[in-house]
Amino acid sequence: MSDPNPHKSHRKNQFRSQTVQPRVFGLLLATTLPLIVLGAAVGLWHVFVTAFEIRTFILPPPADVGAALAALRQELVLASARTATAAFTALAVSTLFGTVVSFVFAQTSLVRLAFYPYAILLQTVPIIAIAPLVILTFGRGFHSVTLVAIVISVFPIITNTTTGLLQIDAGLHELFRLHDATWWQMLRKLRLPSAFPWLISGIRIASGTAIVGAIVGEFFVGSSQPGLGALIQRKHASLDLPALYATVIASTTLGITTFVMVTVAGDFVLQRWFGRHLDGRTVAAAR
Repeated sequence: MSDPNPHKSHRKNQFRSQTVQPRVFGLLLATTLPLIVLGAAVGLWHVFVTAFEIRTFILPPPADVGAALAALRQELVLASARTATAAFTALAVSTLFGTVVSFVFAQTSLVRLAFYPYAILLQTVPIIAIAPLVILTFGRGFHSVTLVAIVISVFPIITNTTTGLLQIDAGLHELFRLHDATWWQMLRKLRLPSAFPWLISGIRIASGTAIVGAIVGEFFVGSSQPGLGALIQRKHASLDLPALYATVIASTTLGITTFVMVTVAGDFVLQRWFGRHLDGRTVAAAR
């Protein structure tokens, strides 16, 4: 059966082609450029170590770090999985708790004035000082590591979501009031759509800090929670620098992977439900 409107179909296909090509090019560019920079950095690292004859116990060459990564791959994968479990648990709890607190803060300025300074206090206290206190109070184990990660990751979610709930277009707010919208209707149809991009941005920030918090917690807990933090501690104590660098690379990879996963998932949800991207662009519709 022939297309009843071939010109319209042709325009749709042309529009999709024009839309997809820049996206593919942008994705390739975003993937290729960091790899080029990484390759250049490793090359300079090798040249620096070779030219100045740097001792291995000061700065190991990239080849030694690569060999350590290959030798420790199973141990690094297991340690990364343990750290990721604590960090993802903390991120989920922080997202739930931070969102609820943000809803409470957004209701009245009196609540914000009374409790918001304590949220800031949690963020300003160094995590290196909080971790020992948490572990001494709650003991050594998974729950203490998770709690340390929660303390450091909940603040970005509270601040971002609260800002999103309060940053409402004045014209839209007045329009809802003119139509006698209920509190629930205003929350569901105005405040939540406005706050959701802010929430996603807060989760993106918290995803990285949760990894840091979990590693710091494991560093103090030690072998009772054998994740990347405990592994860093052991390799540092044994002065095995190639293995220490390999563990740091594994920690960085875990943090980047988590950030990318949260970013992709958040952008997908925003496109699917709100027709926009994290950077504020609207999703183009075919005509």
